[in-house]
Amino acid sequence: MDNEPTLRLQELQGGTDAGTALEFFDSLPPVQVPELYGSWRGTEVPTGHRLDGLLEPLGWHGKRFDGADEVFPLVFSAAGGGEFNVNPALVPLPAVLRFGPLLRNPGLLAAARPALRLARTRRPGARLRMTEYRGVLSAAMIYDALPVLDVFRRVDAGTVLGAMDLRGPGAPFFFALQSG
Repeated sequence: MDNEPTLRLQELQGGTDAGTALEFFDSLPPVQVPELYGSWRGTEVPTGHRLDGLLEPLGWHGKRFDGADEVFPLVFSAAGGGEFNVNPALVPLPAVLRFGPLLRNPGLLAAARPALRLARTRRPGARLRMTEYRGVLSAAMIYDALPVLDVFRRVDAGTVLGAMDLRGPGAPFFFALQSG
């Protein structure tokens, strides 16, 4: 088994730039929609994006794909154990993007974490479809209420790299998902 992509991802998770992350993303094979079904644990791949350092301190666990039309894009760890889903429609994305650097304050993040429970939902907030992105047809998650598209590429049998493509200029936000 070739573990070069896995090792490369581990290097990039220590911090990189958007161009290097895009080059790695483009080198990876596509993912088919059914390959994503299940629960996935997420980690950020820091590239200097405005969202870097915001999700994990808030308790972001990852994503859950129960089917092509049953996607929970924002799964968070509960303080007492377990997980809960956050309704993406209640995330003030424009403000988060605009004030991202200010929001990285540890005290502010700690105070915001309990507020996420107010945005809990049991309803899916996205869908999976095959989408051509950067010249490759691969599985993508389309948010129902946000102008966001997460496109996935295969790193290894249990890991995918996601590129969160947001409306507007700039490089995508990168994250990795591990099954299980």
